[in-house]
Amino acid sequence: MGAISRGYAALAGITAAAVAIGTAEPVAVLTGPRSAPLVAVGGLVVDTVPEPVKQFGIAVFGTYDKIALLVSTALLLAGFAALLGVLAARRLWFGLAGIAALAALGVAAALTRAGADAADALPALVGAALGALALRLLLAGPLHPDPWPWTPPAESKEGPLVNTPLPTRGPSLPPEGRRRFLTGVGALTGAAVVTGLGGHWLAGRRGVSAARQAVALPAPASPAPAVPAGADLSLSQLAPYVSPTFGFYRIDTALVVPQVDPDTWRLRVHGRVRNPIELSFADLLARPMVERYVTLACVSNEVGGDLIGNARWLGVPIRELLDEAQPEKGADQVVGRSVDGWTCGTPTAVLRDGRDALLAVGMNGEPLPVEHGFPVRMVVPGLYGYVSACKWVTELELTSFADFDAYWVPRGWSAQGPIKTQSRIDTPRPRNRLTAGPVTVAGVAWAQHRGIRRVEVRVDDGPWREATLAPVVSVDTWVQWSWQWPATTGEHTLQVRATDADGETQTERRQRVDPDGATGWHTVRVTVR
Repeated sequence: MGAISRGYAALAGITAAAVAIGTAEPVAVLTGPRSAPLVAVGGLVVDTVPEPVKQFGIAVFGTYDKIALLVSTALLLAGFAALLGVLAARRLWFGLAGIAALAALGVAAALTRAGADAADALPALVGAALGALALRLLLAGPLHPDPWPWTPPAESKEGPLVNTPLPTRGPSLPPEGRRRFLTGVGALTGAAVVTGLGGHWLAGRRGVSAARQAVALPAPASPAPAVPAGADLSLSQLAPYVSPTFGFYRIDTALVVPQVDPDTWRLRVHGRVRNPIELSFADLLARPMVERYVTLACVSNEVGGDLIGNARWLGVPIRELLDEAQPEKGADQVVGRSVDGWTCGTPTAVLRDGRDALLAVGMNGEPLPVEHGFPVRMVVPGLYGYVSACKWVTELELTSFADFDAYWVPRGWSAQGPIKTQSRIDTPRPRNRLTAGPVTVAGVAWAQHRGIRRVEVRVDDGPWREATLAPVVSVDTWVQWSWQWPATTGEHTLQVRATDADGETQTERRQRVDPDGATGWHTVRVTVR
């Protein structure tokens, strides 16, 4: 192989990786987006990464954690590809062996995902083959800067690799060879980008957005109560009482949003039941619908965090389906299973105690957004999402907590996750510039399915002052609160605490989100001039 600098060799490796990833995309259109190597490996990382690392990602990137993971995976791949390029410049088979190892990882990641079949290996295999071809063209083919073969000295052939000298032909490549190499890199990279974007576009065309738009939601047999006047204080920086759909938080393990066709969707209610049930989407829509405002919260929500939102949900009561299925004695857990294999375990008693636990098909007056579980998801007031809010749900399996651990339980989280009483200061915020005089302090508080009795605010460890609560639709939603503070100049610390309808005041003790939700008083430090 002719001489080539490490920089050019690294560039060749990165280009080969781009070709592999880009050409795998259109193949994944046929086999499913979760079989694309970057997504499959990213999903494997999500499932196997240590829990502290996962929580760090959520804490730092919030709802952008999936984008951060994909970008990080791509950067790691680029770094490894650059190393392979450098090694391949010395021995081409080193690079080809590295590509084969990456292909094996991609195949293993794709085939171990829930619902995978043999065809899911194709994107990684096709991409690896074309990536290997690109590497050979750049390092040992017509695109190589120096196409004439080079044979190491005879005395070095039997010696260790470290004693095999690389040839040198001066301080830099000849202009013609450099131009040929860079032109090849540009052409291959451009083709990879076009192919990858084309595959992404085709995948979008195969999505279910059109099917979602065609869904006509039935009128609810039991409409949601009207939002009372004054429930939304309409203050700057204060979260609205009803969260807009486009801004509703999303935390789940799906790196690519599952595209579930409502025409082929089926729900099985099975397991330890006397009367198994199977429903189509049309069957579900034909049932009497209930509409309710319910606030959902993620267990990963830190004190003062924004992984919480309130929406108007439309769906079928889960209680009615369970009553029809007739759970057997001892079946104390309902396992919700997503189309991508994710599971959550919900206490059977909670789903049958009269609360508005729904198989939801609508959100804020429209069919569920695809990223929030279209066509059907679970909504359960009073429980953190990791034990209740199964998106893209296809199964409700009756079992017991003693017999089955849902997705998050083996990863260190509690089997049951009732939402803890919490409160948050939305305004003022630490970076606000305040002027001495009357200042409105406001925020939200929540204790779903119990309700909030009282919210109190204090300044600089002074006495607690009771805030004014806005009206609410029900105990299943958060409540806005406000308090008028006669602010004085200087540095001040504001704190808030809430008491639920059972008389339980949230604890001051700070606890991190795992294993069953954060605790502590939200604290904001401000400057008044």
